[in-house]
Amino acid sequence: MSRSRSLPLDGQWTLSDPTEPGLYYTASLPLDVHRILLDNDCIPDPFHRDNEDAVQWVHERTWQLETEFEVSEADLNTGNATLTMDFVDTHATVAVNGEEVGTLANFFRRFYLDVRSVLKPGRNRLTVTLHDNAALGRKRAAEQPFPIPYSESNNQIPHMNLVRKTQCDAGWDWGICLLSAGVYVPPVLTFHAGRLLETVRVEQFHEPGRARLAVTVDTHGPADEEEVVTVKLTDATPVECRLAPGQRRKTVDVVVDNPRLWWPAGYGDQPLYRLSAHLEGQRWERDIGLRSLHWDLSADEAGNRMCVVVNGVDIFAKGANWIPADAFPARHTRERYKKLLGDAVAANMNMIRVWGGGFYEHDAFYETCERLGLLVWQDLMFACSLYPSTPAFIEDVKPEIDWQVRRLQAYGCLALWCGDNEVIGAINWYEISRNNREKYLVNYDRLNRVLDEGVAEADPTRRFWPSSPCNGELDFGDAWHDDNKGDMHYWDVWHSGQSFSAYYGVQPRFCSEFGYQSFPSLELVERFTEPMDRNVTSPVMEVHQKNPAGNSKIVEMFTRYFRFPVGFDQFLYLSQVQQAVAMKTAIEYWRSLRPHCMGTLYWQLNDNWPVASWSSLEYAGGWKQMHYHARRFYQPVQTFWIGQGPEQRLVVVNDRPEAVELEGEWFLIGFDGETRQSRRIQLTVPAGASLTIDEVRSEQPAGEFGWVTARASAAGTTYDCEATAYFDLWKHLELPLAVVTADVGEDDRGQYVELATDRPAHFVTLGAPGAGHWSDNSVTLLPGRNRRLRWHGDRPDRIDPRVDHLVRSYRS
Repeated sequence: MSRSRSLPLDGQWTLSDPTEPGLYYTASLPLDVHRILLDNDCIPDPFHRDNEDAVQWVHERTWQLETEFEVSEADLNTGNATLTMDFVDTHATVAVNGEEVGTLANFFRRFYLDVRSVLKPGRNRLTVTLHDNAALGRKRAAEQPFPIPYSESNNQIPHMNLVRKTQCDAGWDWGICLLSAGVYVPPVLTFHAGRLLETVRVEQFHEPGRARLAVTVDTHGPADEEEVVTVKLTDATPVECRLAPGQRRKTVDVVVDNPRLWWPAGYGDQPLYRLSAHLEGQRWERDIGLRSLHWDLSADEAGNRMCVVVNGVDIFAKGANWIPADAFPARHTRERYKKLLGDAVAANMNMIRVWGGGFYEHDAFYETCERLGLLVWQDLMFACSLYPSTPAFIEDVKPEIDWQVRRLQAYGCLALWCGDNEVIGAINWYEISRNNREKYLVNYDRLNRVLDEGVAEADPTRRFWPSSPCNGELDFGDAWHDDNKGDMHYWDVWHSGQSFSAYYGVQPRFCSEFGYQSFPSLELVERFTEPMDRNVTSPVMEVHQKNPAGNSKIVEMFTRYFRFPVGFDQFLYLSQVQQAVAMKTAIEYWRSLRPHCMGTLYWQLNDNWPVASWSSLEYAGGWKQMHYHARRFYQPVQTFWIGQGPEQRLVVVNDRPEAVELEGEWFLIGFDGETRQSRRIQLTVPAGASLTIDEVRSEQPAGEFGWVTARASAAGTTYDCEATAYFDLWKHLELPLAVVTADVGEDDRGQYVELATDRPAHFVTLGAPGAGHWSDNSVTLLPGRNRRLRWHGDRPDRIDPRVDHLVRSYRS
C-alpha cells in the first residue's frame, strides 16, 4: 500500500485585486497576471503600437490568486502534508485557509511548505498573494552595504539585479518591460509518511560496448524509516536499493551493454533511454541520451582550445543564443519550444546557449533539445549587472543553484554550466565599480565561488565555466577579443560601428555572442502597427526598437554597403539583407578557421515580442532572411567565399567525422548573366577539415560575381553547396533591374512557387503568406535556373507572395 498521495493543484483558479472586493477573474495554470487581464479586456495588448506604457500599473498592484481543493481524513492521517511550489514569480505570500505558511522571493527556487497543521477535512483554500517585485528591489537596494549597479541601459525598472527573477522582465535592449507576476507550474500537495522523491542525477561512464550509469536518487523530508527505491532504465536490469534511516540520497549503478549513443544534430541520431525511479508510490521519469561529453581546453600553439567533444568526436558548435520565448510567461508552452527549437535544427544548429538574463527553462525545453540533438550551454541567471555577495543574497542563491542543477543534470544534452553573462566585464561599465575595481572584483569572486561550488556539488560531471566571455578559472582579464583562449563576445561591428570586414580581424577560439540587428518583416509590422505608423522613425516603430542607437546604426551601415532603399517595405527588406550579410561574413570566416575556432553562437535566435532586434526568428515564428542563410552557412559541409574585394578564396568546410567527396563547378558571371570564367571542382575533403579550393580574382569587380554549385556526398547523405561572392560593395555594382516572376503551381507534393528571372537577381526573397517558412529564401537567382520553393507551416488560403530582390530595394 502506498504511503503517499500527490494532489496537483491544477484546477480552476481566480485572480483578484484585494482593493476591489467582489471583482475577480477565473483562470487556469500557467497563470500570469498580464495575460489574464489581457484576456478579460482589462488592459490593451501591450505588444500593439505604443501600449507598453499603458500597462505599467499592473506590476505596482498586489494581486491575489486562489484555488480550492479537497482533503480527506485518510490524507491527514498519512502523517505529513507538504506543499511544493516551483516557478512562482516572484515575491509572494502563501496562505492555506487564511493561515500564512510561507513567503517566497526567488523565482528560481523550489519551496517546500509544511501545511499539515493548517489543513482540515473537506474543502480547503490556497491563496497566493503576489507583491510588487519592483518594490522588493528598492527595499533590497536600501539594505546593501555599498551600491550594486544595475543595467540601466537595459532595465526600465531599477534594482532588478537584487531580485531573483528573470532579469529581462524589466526590459532589455530588445525586450518590452512587463515585470510579470504569476504562478506557471501547478503547486503540488503531497501527503506522505516518509521521504519525498525529489531529483535523479546521472553520471555516465563509457567504454567500448558498455555504458555504466551512476544514478543518484535525491529525496526530501522525513527520513526516519527505511524505504525502498527502484531504478529502471531501458535495456538494463532494474536495480532496487534501500534508503537507511537518516539517509536522503542513494547512488546505484545501472549498466547498458552495446548502448545506442546520442549525438548532436548533424553528427548522428538521438536514441533515448527511459530512466525512472520509484519510491513509495512516487515516480520520477525522463528520457535521456547516453553519450560521453567533455570540453577540450588543452594547450596548443595559439594558446588553449575550447571545443566540446562528444563520443570522442570534436564538435564544431553551431547555434545561437536563446532568450525567453515570450514576454508573457504563460505562453512558454511545449508547442512553442518545439517550433522554435525545431527551426534551430532546421537551420543546421547543434547548440543553444540559454542566456543568463532569462530563466532556467521548463523541462519541456530541455526535453525538446534532447530529442532534437541540441547541446545546451546553460548560463546561471546573472547578466550584465553586478550582484551582491552579502550573506543574505548568498543564502538565497545557494539553494537556487542546488535545485536547478539537480533538476536539469540528467539531461544528456546539457553541455556546460556557465556562471553568468558579462558580469566580469560589467565591473568596468559602471563608474563606481570601475573606480573601486578591487572591491567589486572581490565581491564578484565571492559570489562566483559559491556558484562554482554549488555546481561541483550537484553535478561533478560537467565543466563549470565562470563567466561568458572569459578565459577560464580565476582569469578576470578582458576576454572580449582574446584570439588565444576562452570564449569571446565580439560586438565591435554592432556596438562600435566597425565595418563587416572587422570580422576578419579576429580569430576566436569559440565566439559565444555576436550579432547584427534588422527590422521585422512587413507581415509582422502590419500586425502591431496602423498604416500611419509605418515609417522606421515613427513613434510607434521607435517603441519597437529598444536599442537607443539601433535605427541609426542600421541606416548608417546602409550608406557604407548599399544604395539607399526607397519606401518603408524596402527599409525592412534591406535591413534583413544587411543582417544576413553581417552574420554570413563572420560565421563563414570563423568556420573556415577550424580547428582554431570550434564554435559560433550568434545573438540571437528568437524574440519575446515583435521588435527590431538581432534575432533570426521573428516573434510570430517567421524566418528572417538571416535564418535561411544560417541553414546554408551552418550546413555540415559547405563552400564559402572568404574575403572582401576582387581577390577571394573559395573554401570548403567539412564538419562531419568522415571524409566527403565534393564535385561541382565555380563560375565568374557577368551581371548580364553571361559566364566569363569557370572551373571544375573535384576533391576529397577529410573529416573535420577546412580546405582552400581555389583563389579567384575578378578583373571587373563591379561587373561580375562569383558563384559555385557543388554536391558533397558521404555515408549516404548529400549536401547541395551553393555560394555567391561579390567583389565590390553592393552600392558600386552595375546591377540591371531583373524581371523576377513567381508562378504558383501544384504537383504530387502540393503547391509550390516557381521563381524565374531574365537576369541575375540577388537576395531574392518571397514574403510570407502565413505562419511558417519557405523551403528556401533570400537566394541568388540565375536565368535558366528556376527554383521551386514550397511553404512549410499553416496552409495559407492563397499563395500570392510579394517578391523582393536587391535592385528592387532602390529601383522600381
